[in-house]
Amino acid sequence: IYTRTGDKGTSSLYNGERRPKHDEIFHSLGTVDELNSSIGIANYYCKKAGNGLDEKLVEIQCKLIEIGSNIATPRSSSNESKLSYTSFDDEIVTILESWIDHYDSQLPPLKNFILPSGGESAVFLHQCRSICRRAERITVPLVEAGIADNAVGKYLNRLSDFFFVAARYAAMFEKHTENIYQQRRQDKPSNLMARDMKNE
Repeated sequence: IYTRTGDKGTSSLYNGERRPKHDEIFHSLGTVDELNSSIGIANYYCKKAGNGLDEKLVEIQCKLIEIGSNIATPRSSSNESKLSYTSFDDEIVTILESWIDHYDSQLPPLKNFILPSGGESAVFLHQCRSICRRAERITVPLVEAGIADNAVGKYLNRLSDFFFVAARYAAMFEKHTENIYQQRRQDKPSNLMARDMKNE
């Protein structure tokens, strides 16, 4: 459970390299792990509702473990054996895109911005979407630096889209209403002053 090897503020990557715990790689790994935990919550409610998303969510959780392995094995400083074992390719992205198309084809056209809403499954899937966006923002610089595979960045980008359509699908399946964004215009100060003067 504990090794004491990180007591001095460093941690080890899969290739044996040690880096400070505040290194950008660990920021990425931590956010991907946070996303995985949030999917666990969403999955609990999806399975409870019987909306059919739970098996795909578990598969995504497994893929995030593989993404973590890829990130923890810098492509520029690891041996061929470890690079091969932790590779992440575009085929996985293609599968995710097919899931997005499948669920999106069943949804009514989106004509307004929607707020995170639509029942328990949907709101937690929306939370996954927003955490996924953060994971992508943190991980893309690693992809650009050649530390992680290009497919890792693509997968995180598509994954947030998946969570969006999955949330909408869950709301529709469970017959919950999605809240629509409505602009709330406030009176300008000049209008407020005129109203007060009129009331006097």
